[in-house]
Amino acid sequence: MNVKEKVIEALRSVYDPELNINVVDLGLIYHVDVTVENDVNVTMTLTTPGCPLHDSITTGVRYAVQGIEETRNVDVNLVWEPAWSPEKMTPEGLRLLGR
Repeated sequence: MNVKEKVIEALRSVYDPELNINVVDLGLIYHVDVTVENDVNVTMTLTTPGCPLHDSITTGVRYAVQGIEETRNVDVNLVWEPAWSPEKMTPEGLRLLGR
């Protein structure tokens, strides 16, 4: 498994506490970039701009990626464009939501 795959797998351990679905299946992760030096940049969003759990979710993402031995520096870039919608969820996320 390469570092990017490990990052995505680690992100599956970070849950949106209100929906109890991980950030990957919820469709909150837009991009994962890993440099040759194993610096990681995660571009993500949240379900709403006013999400009260903003800090805990982004901190959870950072810690999950930092927990991978090969990674060096981790940057979490929170964006609002494009806006999140349920269409961004994986089939597993939709199943967990009951859709």
